[in-house]
Amino acid sequence: MLTVLTVLGARPQFVKAAPLTRVLRTRCREILVHTGQHYDASMSDVFFDELQLPRPDHHLGIGGGPHGARTGAMLSALESVMMDVRPGVVLVYGDTNSTLAGALAAAKLLIPVAHVEAGLRSFNRAMPEEINRVITDHLSALLLVPSETATRQLADEGISRGVHVVGDIMYDAVLMHRDHALRTSPYPAALGLAAHRYHLCTIHRAENVDNPERLHGIIEGLTRLDQPVVLPLHPRTRARLRTFGIVVPPAIRIMEPLGYLDMLALLSRASLVLTDSGGVQKEAYYLGVPCVTLREETEWVETVAAGWNVLVGAHSDSIERAVALTSAVRGREQPQLYGDGSTATRIVDLLVQTFAEGTESKEIDVP
Repeated sequence: MLTVLTVLGARPQFVKAAPLTRVLRTRCREILVHTGQHYDASMSDVFFDELQLPRPDHHLGIGGGPHGARTGAMLSALESVMMDVRPGVVLVYGDTNSTLAGALAAAKLLIPVAHVEAGLRSFNRAMPEEINRVITDHLSALLLVPSETATRQLADEGISRGVHVVGDIMYDAVLMHRDHALRTSPYPAALGLAAHRYHLCTIHRAENVDNPERLHGIIEGLTRLDQPVVLPLHPRTRARLRTFGIVVPPAIRIMEPLGYLDMLALLSRASLVLTDSGGVQKEAYYLGVPCVTLREETEWVETVAAGWNVLVGAHSDSIERAVALTSAVRGREQPQLYGDGSTATRIVDLLVQTFAEGTESKEIDVP
C-alpha cells in the first residue's frame, strides 16, 4: 500500500485536506504532519474537530517568528520525519511556508512531491505566497491544478510533465459541509443580523495588514458601506490595528476567528464578501455571493472574468464604489470553473497510478 506523507500547517490546508483525506485513507496509508504554523486553538484545533480530520501523527509545534527561521525549522523537522517514515510521496497543499518546507525536505531526500493547487500565479513576487508556490511547483513530480489557466501558466515556465487538471478541492469541501453548516451554525442571528443584510470581511495578508496606509484605507472603506460589516479578526490583523493605532468604528462588528462551519454559514448568508483571501474568493463563488477582493491581483482570475469578483486594492473610494456595483451580480450565471466536486477522487486515482505500490523508499540517505 502506498504511504503518503501529508504536510499541513494553516487553516485553509485543513479545509482542503478534509475531503481528500477521507478518500485517500480508503486506498493508501496516510501519515499526517502538522507543522504548527497556525498554533492558536481558534486557528487550528477547532478545524480538526469540526472537519473530523484525523489527529496528526506528528505535530511539530513550529509557529511564529520570521519567515526564514520558521521555514528552516520546519525543513529540519520534516526531514527527520520523512527519514523515519520513508513515504512513497509527500503531499503538500497551497502556498504557505509549510508547503515550501515540505516540498524542499522531500526533494532533498529524493522523495516525489505531489502539489495540490499547483500552477496558481499572482505574478507579484512581493508576496511570500508567490515565492512558495513557484518553488514548490518546480520541485513537484505531480502537479494537481484546478483549471486550464493554471496549466498554461506552468507551461509558460517550462513545466508540462506530471500536470493534471483535477478541479478545486475546496469545492469538494464546500459541497461536503455547506448543508451541515447552515443547519447548525447560530450565525448571523447570534449577532442580531438578518440574512443578506450584512457584509462579511476577512483581512490577513501581509501586504495589507503590515502596511498602515493600506490597512487604514480598508477600514475607512468598510465604514462607508450601506450595511453592517462582520469582521472575524485574524490575530495578525488585530495586532497591527493596535500597533498602528487604527480605531475600528462600531459599524464594523469585530469577532474572534471562527471555525470553518460558522464561517461557511456567515459567508452563505452575507450580501457580499470583502476579502484578501484566495480561499474565500472561491467559496463566495461556489455559494453565489458577490466578492470584492482587497488586492490588485488574484490567482483565481476565472472568478473575475465570470463577473462575480472584482479587484479593488485597498483605497477607501475604490472599495465603496466596487461594493455598490458588485452587489447587483446576484443571480448572474455561474459557469462551472473548477470541476464538479469530485476532485478528491481524481487526486487519489492519480496518486495511486503514479506512485504505485512498491515505490516507497527503502533507504533514505542524506546527501
